[in-house]
Amino acid sequence: MRTMGLDVGSKTVGVAVSDELGWTAQGIETIKINEEKNVFGFDRIKELVNEYEIEKFVVGFPKNMNNTVGPRGEASQAYAKKLEELFHLPVHLWDERLSTMAAERVLLEADVSRKKRKKVIDKMAAVMILQGYLDSQK
Repeated sequence: MRTMGLDVGSKTVGVAVSDELGWTAQGIETIKINEEKNVFGFDRIKELVNEYEIEKFVVGFPKNMNNTVGPRGEASQAYAKKLEELFHLPVHLWDERLSTMAAERVLLEADVSRKKRKKVIDKMAAVMILQGYLDSQK
């Protein structure tokens, strides 16, 4: 059973998928979106859902450090709701506080250049979100 992890930002959505056993997360790609034009990448997500036979979504839920939900958290909740409507699959919100910072740290430690980091940071954050969820299920 494969799970798709999504790191939803204002300009991109990082995508990761689990292996068939649900043990490990692999980064797939970063989808460009445009909130102002209501372009959220759902067509591409549909292609990936079919290709990887996805049965469940995990969407990063960026809460504030004081546990309140701000504008980005509300945007992630709306995105999750739309996924449920479109795909009729379970969607779990996963507390992703600091996941992008953790991804940045991993890439810095790997000595990845700033230009390359910018291209993969959202995909890497999606991996960290999904892996955290998968680890919690064991």
